[in-house]
Amino acid sequence: MQALVILHPGFEEIEAVTPVDLLARAGISIVTAAVGPNLCVEGRSGISIRAETTLDDASKKDFDVVILPGGPGISKLRNHPLICELFKRQNSANRWIACICAAPLLLHDAGLILPDLHYTCHPSAEKELPGKAEDLTTVSAHRMLTSQGAGTSIDFALAIIAELCGDSVANTVAASICYKTS
Repeated sequence: MQALVILHPGFEEIEAVTPVDLLARAGISIVTAAVGPNLCVEGRSGISIRAETTLDDASKKDFDVVILPGGPGISKLRNHPLICELFKRQNSANRWIACICAAPLLLHDAGLILPDLHYTCHPSAEKELPGKAEDLTTVSAHRMLTSQGAGTSIDFALAIIAELCGDSVANTVAASICYKTS
Protein backbone atom coordinates (compact mmCIF):
# COMPACT_ATOMS: atom_id res chain seq x y z
CA MET A 1 0.00 0.00 0.00
CA GLN A 2 1.18 3.48 -0.81
CA ALA A 3 -0.22 6.88 0.19
CA LEU A 4 0.45 10.32 -1.22
CA VAL A 5 0.21 13.27 1.18
CA ILE A 6 0.05 16.64 -0.57
CA LEU A 7 1.76 19.50 1.27
CA HIS A 8 0.75 23.03 0.32
CA PRO A 9 1.75 26.40 1.81
CA GLY A 10 -0.54 27.07 4.77
CA PHE A 11 -1.49 23.41 5.33
CA GLU A 12 -2.72 22.41 8.79
CA GLU A 13 0.31 20.61 10.23
CA ILE A 14 -1.55 18.15 12.47
CA GLU A 15 -3.77 17.13 9.53
CA ALA A 16 -0.68 16.12 7.55
CA VAL A 17 1.64 14.73 10.23
CA THR A 18 -0.97 12.59 12.00
CA PRO A 19 -1.87 10.57 8.88
CA VAL A 20 1.81 10.28 7.91
CA ASP A 21 2.69 8.91 11.35
CA LEU A 22 -0.26 6.57 11.82
CA LEU A 23 -0.27 5.20 8.27
CA ALA A 24 3.45 4.46 8.61
CA ARG A 25 2.69 2.55 11.84
CA ALA A 26 0.19 0.51 9.81
CA GLY A 27 2.91 -0.41 7.32
CA ILE A 28 1.67 1.88 4.57
CA SER A 29 4.40 3.52 2.50
CA ILE A 30 4.10 7.32 2.50
CA VAL A 31 5.17 9.80 -0.16
CA THR A 32 4.98 13.51 0.71
CA ALA A 33 4.76 15.92 -2.19
CA ALA A 34 5.08 19.70 -2.28
CA VAL A 35 2.59 21.55 -4.46
CA GLY A 36 5.28 23.96 -5.64
CA PRO A 37 8.92 23.54 -6.62
CA ASN A 38 10.23 24.20 -3.08
CA LEU A 39 10.36 20.93 -1.15
CA CYS A 40 10.35 22.77 2.20
CA VAL A 41 6.69 23.68 2.80
CA GLU A 42 5.56 25.95 5.63
CA GLY A 43 2.29 25.14 7.36
CA ARG A 44 -0.25 27.47 8.93
CA SER A 45 1.57 27.56 12.28
CA GLY A 46 4.99 28.29 10.76
CA ILE A 47 6.22 24.69 11.02
CA SER A 48 8.10 23.67 7.88
CA ILE A 49 8.07 20.11 6.61
CA ARG A 50 10.37 18.88 3.89
CA ALA A 51 8.51 16.93 1.21
CA GLU A 52 10.19 14.04 -0.57
CA THR A 53 9.16 15.13 -4.05
CA THR A 54 7.03 17.60 -5.97
CA LEU A 55 3.41 17.04 -6.85
CA ASP A 56 4.37 17.28 -10.53
CA ASP A 57 6.58 14.20 -10.17
CA ALA A 58 4.36 12.30 -7.73
CA SER A 59 1.24 12.77 -9.85
CA LYS A 60 2.77 10.53 -12.53
CA LYS A 61 2.44 7.53 -10.20
CA ASP A 62 -0.54 5.61 -8.82
CA PHE A 63 -1.38 5.62 -5.11
CA ASP A 64 -3.86 3.63 -3.06
CA VAL A 65 -4.90 6.86 -1.37
CA VAL A 66 -4.24 10.55 -1.99
CA ILE A 67 -4.49 12.66 1.17
CA LEU A 68 -5.01 16.42 1.18
CA PRO A 69 -4.77 18.23 4.53
CA GLY A 70 -6.73 21.43 4.96
CA GLY A 71 -5.76 24.71 6.52
CA PRO A 72 -5.93 28.31 5.31
CA GLY A 73 -3.73 27.45 2.32
CA ILE A 74 -6.68 25.66 0.71
CA SER A 75 -8.06 29.00 -0.49
CA LYS A 76 -5.03 29.39 -2.79
CA LEU A 77 -5.41 25.81 -4.10
CA ARG A 78 -8.97 26.18 -5.31
CA ASN A 79 -9.40 24.66 -8.79
CA HIS A 80 -5.72 23.60 -8.82
CA PRO A 81 -5.57 21.77 -12.17
CA LEU A 82 -3.10 19.08 -11.13
CA ILE A 83 -4.86 18.26 -7.85
CA CYS A 84 -8.28 18.22 -9.51
CA GLU A 85 -6.97 15.95 -12.28
CA LEU A 86 -5.30 13.67 -9.73
CA PHE A 87 -8.56 13.43 -7.77
CA LYS A 88 -10.51 12.61 -10.95
CA ARG A 89 -7.96 9.94 -11.87
CA GLN A 90 -8.13 8.41 -8.38
CA ASN A 91 -11.92 8.38 -8.58
CA SER A 92 -11.99 6.84 -12.07
CA ALA A 93 -9.57 4.11 -10.95
CA ASN A 94 -11.73 3.40 -7.86
CA ARG A 95 -8.87 4.38 -5.53
CA TRP A 96 -9.20 6.37 -2.29
CA ILE A 97 -9.14 10.14 -1.81
CA ALA A 98 -9.00 11.54 1.74
CA CYS A 99 -9.62 15.22 2.49
CA ILE A 100 -9.85 16.93 5.86
CA CYS A 101 -10.97 20.35 7.07
CA ALA A 102 -11.49 22.68 4.09
CA ALA A 103 -9.80 20.28 1.64
CA PRO A 104 -13.16 18.77 0.49
CA LEU A 105 -13.56 22.05 -1.41
CA LEU A 106 -11.11 20.60 -3.95
CA LEU A 107 -13.25 17.48 -4.25
CA HIS A 108 -16.02 19.89 -5.20
CA ASP A 109 -13.73 21.74 -7.63
CA ALA A 110 -12.95 18.39 -9.27
CA GLY A 111 -16.67 17.74 -9.68
CA LEU A 112 -16.69 14.87 -7.18
CA ILE A 113 -18.93 16.26 -4.42
CA LEU A 114 -22.48 16.07 -5.67
CA PRO A 115 -25.63 17.17 -3.80
CA ASP A 116 -26.46 13.60 -2.73
CA LEU A 117 -22.93 12.62 -1.58
CA HIS A 118 -22.38 12.09 2.13
CA TYR A 119 -19.34 14.02 3.40
CA THR A 120 -18.10 16.14 6.25
CA CYS A 121 -15.78 19.15 6.39
CA HIS A 122 -14.80 22.11 8.53
CA PRO A 123 -17.89 24.25 9.23
CA SER A 124 -16.25 27.21 7.44
CA ALA A 125 -16.30 25.26 4.14
CA GLU A 126 -19.89 24.00 4.32
CA LYS A 127 -21.47 27.03 2.68
CA GLU A 128 -19.48 26.45 -0.53
CA LEU A 129 -20.36 22.78 -0.87
CA PRO A 130 -23.57 21.29 -2.29
CA GLY A 131 -25.94 19.29 -0.14
CA LYS A 132 -25.50 19.14 3.61
CA ALA A 133 -22.34 18.10 5.40
CA GLU A 134 -22.73 15.37 8.01
CA ASP A 135 -21.97 16.34 11.61
CA LEU A 136 -19.54 13.42 12.03
CA THR A 137 -15.78 13.33 12.61
CA THR A 138 -15.25 11.27 9.44
CA VAL A 139 -17.43 10.14 6.57
CA SER A 140 -16.60 7.49 3.99
CA ALA A 141 -18.59 7.41 0.75
CA HIS A 142 -17.68 6.29 -2.76
CA ARG A 143 -13.98 5.84 -1.89
CA MET A 144 -13.83 9.42 -0.62
CA LEU A 145 -13.05 9.89 3.04
CA THR A 146 -13.67 13.31 4.55
CA SER A 147 -13.09 14.69 8.04
CA GLN A 148 -13.87 17.89 9.94
CA GLY A 149 -10.54 19.35 11.00
CA ALA A 150 -7.43 19.33 13.15
CA GLY A 151 -9.25 17.85 16.15
CA THR A 152 -10.40 14.87 14.10
CA SER A 153 -6.97 14.06 12.65
CA ILE A 154 -6.52 10.80 14.59
CA ASP A 155 -10.00 9.58 13.63
CA PHE A 156 -9.25 10.60 10.03
CA ALA A 157 -5.97 8.67 9.91
CA LEU A 158 -7.48 5.60 11.57
CA ALA A 159 -10.40 5.66 9.12
CA ILE A 160 -7.94 5.69 6.21
CA ILE A 161 -6.11 2.72 7.75
CA ALA A 162 -9.39 0.86 8.29
CA GLU A 163 -10.39 1.38 4.65
CA LEU A 164 -7.00 0.30 3.28
CA CYS A 165 -5.96 -2.39 5.77
CA GLY A 166 -9.05 -3.34 7.75
CA ASP A 167 -10.44 -2.58 11.19
CA SER A 168 -8.04 -4.95 12.93
CA VAL A 169 -4.98 -3.02 11.77
CA ALA A 170 -6.64 0.32 12.60
CA ASN A 171 -7.50 -0.95 16.10
CA THR A 172 -3.94 -2.19 16.60
CA VAL A 173 -2.52 1.21 15.62
CA ALA A 174 -5.06 2.97 17.88
CA ALA A 175 -4.09 0.74 20.82
CA SER A 176 -0.39 1.37 20.18
CA ILE A 177 -0.89 5.10 20.76
CA CYS A 178 -3.33 4.57 23.67
CA TYR A 179 -6.21 5.98 21.62
CA LYS A 180 -9.60 4.80 22.79
CA THR A 181 -11.91 3.96 19.91
CA SER A 182 -15.65 3.65 20.39
